[in-house]
Amino acid sequence: MPKLGMEPVRKRQLIDAAIETLCRYGWHETTVVRIGREAGLSPGIIHHYFAGKDDLLAAAMRRILVEFRHEVTSRLSAAGDPRGRLRAVIEGCFAPSQFRPEICAAWLAFWAQAPFAPELDRLRRVYISRLRSTVLADLRRLLPEEQAELAVLSLASLIDGLFLRAASGDSRVSPEIALELAFGHLDQFLAGRAQVH
Repeated sequence: MPKLGMEPVRKRQLIDAAIETLCRYGWHETTVVRIGREAGLSPGIIHHYFAGKDDLLAAAMRRILVEFRHEVTSRLSAAGDPRGRLRAVIEGCFAPSQFRPEICAAWLAFWAQAPFAPELDRLRRVYISRLRSTVLADLRRLLPEEQAELAVLSLASLIDGLFLRAASGDSRVSPEIALELAFGHLDQFLAGRAQVH
């Protein structure tokens, strides 16, 4: 029986180990045994806290999404105009805590498994909805509605695509390049568009 008060510590250890193992081996080669070995814990303890690999990935993604939300909201609070707020969201997406190999690998596994696991699919829908509503609110202040809808889809696709490219081992996709591409994409979309008031 685990010691009283150890649950949060153990869960964090296991989530960290799962993220690291995903980065090293990919989804299909990530096993409960490998996660346990990475955490320095027995595989049995994993089943005490998590129903299985999907459950552990969902826990990892919940934590990643909380950290992502913190990165974005802390930047939004310092942003002024709509363009500055949009840049703040992009900066939050590619913050050092987010755009690193382990987190990109977790995102890759998440996108691949979400259609097959209800909890992962729910998290995917929450992520898409929150990112869309955050970005769309400011795009609507800069673009007509139809263009704002296209811009949010385009920008979200670029952000997710850069994460997937990085997770696939494309070394050209550094945080600096990702920011440059996303900022450039936003600027191109906004260039010459009529302001909406």
